[in-house]
Amino acid sequence: MEDDIIDPFFDEHDEVNVTRRNLPHWSQAGKLYFVTWRLADSLPQEQRAQLEADRAAWIRKHGHRPIKEMSPGTKEEWYRLFHRRVQQWLDAGHGSCLLRRSEARGILIEAFDHFEGKRYRLGSYAIASNHVHVLVAPLPGFDLSGILHSWKSFTANEINKACGGSGRLWMDENFDRLVRGPEHLERIERYIARHDRQGAYVERRDLIGQ
Repeated sequence: MEDDIIDPFFDEHDEVNVTRRNLPHWSQAGKLYFVTWRLADSLPQEQRAQLEADRAAWIRKHGHRPIKEMSPGTKEEWYRLFHRRVQQWLDAGHGSCLLRRSEARGILIEAFDHFEGKRYRLGSYAIASNHVHVLVAPLPGFDLSGILHSWKSFTANEINKACGGSGRLWMDENFDRLVRGPEHLERIERYIARHDRQGAYVERRDLIGQ
């Protein structure tokens, strides 16, 4: 990775900015993120309802505690309920699966490459039928929320035009996680690569070696 991102991994001793909607979002300047977002119709209504009920029950029991303050068992349960389970639902391929269309995938690829090296460094990514996974490290002066807003706004308009759609394309909220270290990055890279077996478009990039 170039000198403008010296240490890409989360530093537990440095300042962290935490914001929250339904999910907590941690940000730390100059770090690497694993980000997932999905089409608005990617989860059936019953799964969305179950997720909301489980989230409300979790908050009643645990409150809005930061993940880093959870015990190992509690943290594992949080990821099982609100991350791995949702990934499994997404991988089942519900909804319109609009991202299977070559024109939709082409628009996403163009958007990812447009400001690469100017606003962010782009790592490996997968464009599945109804969701997207991206490794990305914002460059100084740019933050993850602005990058994601730009990607999602541009691609929503262009994909709707290209595919004859209208209305909301993406779910508003993303799942984003700071990458903890080389082993964590390796697990994410393997997870992204496995999407190739499911017919996703996968781009492998050695972000750390750049």
